[in-house]
This record gives sequence, C-alpha cells and structure tokens, in this order.
Amino acid sequence: MSELSLPGEDFPTSALALRDGDLLAAVDLGSNSFHMVVAQYLLGQLRVVDRLREQVRLAEGLDGRGGLSAEVRTRAFECLSRFGQRIRDIPPQQIRAIATNTVRRLASPQSFLMPAESALGHAIEVVSGREEARLIYLGVAHAQPSRPNELRLVIDIGGGSTECIIGSGFEAIERESLQLGCVATTRRFFGDGKLTRRRWQEALTEVTAEFQQFAAAYRALGWDDAIGASGTNKAIGEICAAMKLTKGAVIADALPQVRDRLLGAGRIDAIDLPGLSADRRPVIAGGLLILEAAFDALGLQRMMVSKAAMREGMLHDMLGRGGADDPRDASVAALMLRYGIDKPQAARVEATALRLFDDVAGAWNLSIDDRLMLSRAARLHELGLTIAHSQYQVHGAYVVEHTDISGFSRQQQQFLAALVRTHRRKVPKSAFDALPDRLLPAVRQLSALLRLAVLMHRAHEADPIPRLDASADGDRLTVTLDRRWLAARPLLNADLDGEPADMAALGVRLRIAAD
Repeated sequence: MSELSLPGEDFPTSALALRDGDLLAAVDLGSNSFHMVVAQYLLGQLRVVDRLREQVRLAEGLDGRGGLSAEVRTRAFECLSRFGQRIRDIPPQQIRAIATNTVRRLASPQSFLMPAESALGHAIEVVSGREEARLIYLGVAHAQPSRPNELRLVIDIGGGSTECIIGSGFEAIERESLQLGCVATTRRFFGDGKLTRRRWQEALTEVTAEFQQFAAAYRALGWDDAIGASGTNKAIGEICAAMKLTKGAVIADALPQVRDRLLGAGRIDAIDLPGLSADRRPVIAGGLLILEAAFDALGLQRMMVSKAAMREGMLHDMLGRGGADDPRDASVAALMLRYGIDKPQAARVEATALRLFDDVAGAWNLSIDDRLMLSRAARLHELGLTIAHSQYQVHGAYVVEHTDISGFSRQQQQFLAALVRTHRRKVPKSAFDALPDRLLPAVRQLSALLRLAVLMHRAHEADPIPRLDASADGDRLTVTLDRRWLAARPLLNADLDGEPADMAALGVRLRIAAD
C-alpha cells in the first residue's frame, strides 16, 4: 500500500466497478446540440448501442446579462426529458451528464440546472473549458489511436467555445478554450443575417487574434497531424468532399473556396453549400470563420476529421475512474507536489477521516464517491500553508476552487473547496453557497469528519490512535476515544471541548465520549 493509498479493504478505490454487459451513458449538453451516447461494456471495451442528438442551440438563448430565454429553456428541458427516458434503467453511477460553455456563462447556473436535472433524472456537472478540452482529446485519442511518441493537434469547434489541444497517446499536454463557437460567433458577426466580404474580413482579423494568444507556443511545440472534432468540423469536411475539393479532410486551399461560395449567398438563410444539412445552415458561417482563423494562426495545411468528440471522451473517462487511471487522483498528487504538502501528515489525517467515515457511512447514507472526496480533501487540507499560515484554510479553498484541476467538474471542485475551507476554525454561513441543494447534506457531514480527523492529528503525532469509534443517528454524531489516551493530550481535550459549538454550524450535534 502506498503512503497515500486509501485505507480499508472493504471499499473499492473507485465508485465505478463494471461487469460485462453493463451499460454506460454520456450526456453532452453542448451550446449547439445535445448528444447522448449509450455504450455496453464488454471485455474491457465499449460498444456503442445507441446515439441520440437534438439541435437545441442553447447559446442562441443567451443574453448579455447571463440569462437564458424561455423558449430555449423549454427546448432544452424537453430534450433532456426524452434523453432521461432512455437512460432511466441505467444505474446512476454509470451515467455522466456534462454542461459546457453556455451554462458556464449563465449568471445563475442553478436556476437552469435544477429543472434540467429534474427533466433528465440525473445530476448534471458543469466543466471548465480546459476540462472540456481534455475530454474531447480523450474521445478522439481512443477513436483514432496515434503512433507512439506522436504529437497530435485536436480542434473542436462547438456552439459556444472552441477547444485546441496538443496531446500524445491519451494524454492532453496543452489545452486551450476560447470563447468562440459556431452559434455565438454567427450571432456576434452576422446577427442580422447579412454576409459581406468586408464584414467577413473584419471578423476574421478579430477571431484570428484570439488564436494568436497561444499560437506561437503551439507551433513551437509542434504536432504530427491535426484532427477536427464535433459537428462543425465534420460538416465542413463533408462540404469539401461534396465540392470535390477533398475526400473529407479539410485543407488550407479548400477553405477560401468554401468561404467564397458561402459569401456569394449574401444572406445566411440563402446559403446553399453542397453537403450542408438544413439544421447546420444557420450556424455554419461562424464555424467556417473560426476554422479559417485557426488555419491562419496555427499555419495548418491539412486537418482530418474525427467522428468522436467529448461524449466519447466522457465514456472512456468513466472507464478510467473504474480502475487505476482516475485522472482526479493524479491531479491531487500534482497539487500536493506543487504546494509542498506534508505527505505523512496528509496520510494520517486521511486514514483517520476514512476510519470515521466507515463507521457512519451507513447511518448517514454516504456513498463511495463521498468517501473518495473526503480522501482527496484530507490530502489537500493544508494546501494553503504555502501561501500563509493565517487563515490558510481560506487560501487553500480559493486555490482548489479556482485552479483548473484535470478530471474535476466545477461542482466537484466547489465541493472539495468547501471541505478545505471548513476543516478548521469557524464555519462561515457562505461556505456552501456555491453548491446545489442535493450536495449539502453530504458536504456538511464530510466536513464534520474531516474537522475531527484534523484535530486528532494537530500535534503531528505518528503514533496510532488506540481507540476511535464513531456512530451517527440523524444529526447526532458520537465519537468515543480511549480515556487515558485522551487525558494525556490536554491540547486535544481543549479543542474537542469547543468543537460541538463550531460543528453546530454544519447541522451536526457532536458528542465526545471517553471510555
């Protein structure tokens, strides 16, 4: 067992343990289309058994104040209700639903997510642009494996954002996410429906500047091949093929010809490009503009097109979480190294926190996912010490919440940050404001367990705790310690005397017993 492995043999190290024949589902709430993929797990591989796609155009309803129009909200909820019917019989731990750019930009994401989750019948995560990029790359890398040591550039033009990734094998090395998508960019530059060469050139200059923020670094790193993912790149590849410019790839010489034919229409509703579907016509101008800018800024000559995208990456990410390749654990280890966390102390706190967890998990209906989050919070609880000892829990929580941490959704980072923030001192009333109501009972209970584990090891003692038993009944938590061991530790005694009052802010009634 490694120094920071999870103690206890009666719990698996992951929430996902798959058997042959199990179904997994990935739901992608994109800014243009909502997608769902259902796959069957067989002999360690995934076999797609169903796909659903609906063009919701979520970004179309986004206003300048971060609101979402009633019409688009209705479209989204109706779509999610249909998706929910398909996945109703799949166990919830084998479903992952992710929202991307448009939901990230909402002023009040919970006002959308709560009814959306009700419609789908499943929790919906919101991921950062860079986490979205990682999942996109993972999907493409599994669909089209690269040669050893080969670098690959992947570009995904979505409805609200564009992700650019350089990776090798299944690992994303560089990830960038731009606030440019086919829906948003079409609205921004061609909102009145008119297409002119002058307007196109002005827009191209502006969009190319967005890519130039990282183009030099990407070109210096280099890549062996380039692949486009998702609907926009696929549509442009099909247009190039239908115009007999390529056999489905996108090449630099073809883009001006496609652009000239598009601009010749004069208006978006008059666009008549061969191979272009009717539902893609209203947003193709913005998508083509973004791709032309990407080719210009990155010096691309040729880009193949992949059928895979983020939803396939989500499925493979779930498989990773089912084994030893959970990217979240690697991210936590990287944070520990970066911030110089005391590993032996973290391991002591982690072991004690999980010891308490195992005693009360049944009574409090806590899940294996909750156990994993408690484990990670214990490893990271002293992260803020690198910044300052005073209020280090505040500094640590800020870093955890606002750093791009590979593998974590925004809600998961907020959950982890809340645990780090409340592991010592007073519990502020605002500590859990960022979290949806469904997560509040678990995060408060886990905070209580982490607080106790930290107190038990405040002296950084290496000696084991001779007795530590916990039981829970409703909001009551009883912890029993060895009487003589406790009597020999006056500092711990003093800390425990004041803890019931502090823990009341978590909705937990603590009782310490000595035997």
